Amino acid sequence: MNRIKQFYAVLLAMLSLAATANAQDESKRTVNYPQIFVGVHGGAQTTLTDYNNWQLVTPVTSLSVGSFFTPVVGARLNVGGIWNKGGYYDATDDFKYKYKFLTTDLDLMFNLVTLFGKKSYYPMNVYLIGGFGFNYAWDNGEAFARKDDKLPLAYEYDRFSHNARVGLQFDYNVSKHVGINLEVTANNLSDRYNSKINGKGDWQIMAQLGVAYKFAAKKAKKVVEEEEVWETRMDTIWYDDAVFTPRVEDGKAAWNVFYKIRESDFEADEQLAAIGAFLKNHRECTVDVKSYADVETGNPKINMEYSRQRCEKAVKALTDAGVPSSSITSSYYGDTIQPFADNDMNRVTIIVATGLKDINQKDMVKKFRTKEVRYRVR
Repeated sequence: MNRIKQFYAVLLAMLSLAATANAQDESKRTVNYPQIFVGVHGGAQTTLTDYNNWQLVTPVTSLSVGSFFTPVVGARLNVGGIWNKGGYYDATDDFKYKYKFLTTDLDLMFNLVTLFGKKSYYPMNVYLIGGFGFNYAWDNGEAFARKDDKLPLAYEYDRFSHNARVGLQFDYNVSKHVGINLEVTANNLSDRYNSKINGKGDWQIMAQLGVAYKFAAKKAKKVVEEEEVWETRMDTIWYDDAVFTPRVEDGKAAWNVFYKIRESDFEADEQLAAIGAFLKNHRECTVDVKSYADVETGNPKINMEYSRQRCEKAVKALTDAGVPSSSITSSYYGDTIQPFADNDMNRVTIIVATGLKDINQKDMVKKFRTKEVRYRVR
């Protein structure tokens, strides 16, 4: 108890010093609303019972966030706890037990000073507090272990119940944004809260010192219309542009036309179409035709004849398709040359086309232009 009394003595001394430091003319001060505040409190509490209540005093702390909507009416959300004690005694037993709690309340606050005063601002204010919320208690193992006719409502894990609050707060504005206060409240909780039967709700008394930070919501600034002033400037605009450079590319393509044994007819519509597309996209084209026969079929004389027929029919198919005869060269080799390792693939005519292709190579370069821009100065 001595430590708690010393704690209050120190905070009261701080309150006195702050009052001296704030000796300016408070009557000229104005406060904008809504005024938002955040408060932190610390002090002591006890839950009234038939035990010695001074021995049940425990520390308590709380946090509040709220707003005063007018100089008289405000509201806050307040959360506080954490330690509590209970006890009982009779002729043979004296037992104390500890548990924990957390209380959350939504409180209404009425400033009695501005309510009955003539001004909207006073450095010292008295708030009447009334609220309702919920209480959560836990860690009640000590009481539950001794559950008997003295503690018939002892709970092992946790207990959830209502909470109603009434109290007063004495608040002093140290500066424009900071206030220090003393708050005394009485909380009414369920009869089950402290594990004992009273036949009515349990009352918990709290006394706390605290500090609050206050700030008013910003008001929109008034817009003053003024004459517009415009100026002109030259802006440089950079952009990407395409530049095409002509060049000549060598083109070459080859096609194979394969034959069955003892056949020489040129049946190659797909190759003819591809050759026609190549000639269309190239200039100064030449087409070279070479025909062969496989060495493992027939004899050299017959194979030479087959390769000749294959060569001549390929050249005729090309000229019939529109290829100028002047751009075609041709030759045949029988089975004297085998262009492929696979014997059956050497019954073949190989057509190779070459030519030149004109290409415009596209490159992107950075360029700029100037533009006159009007902009508002004021």
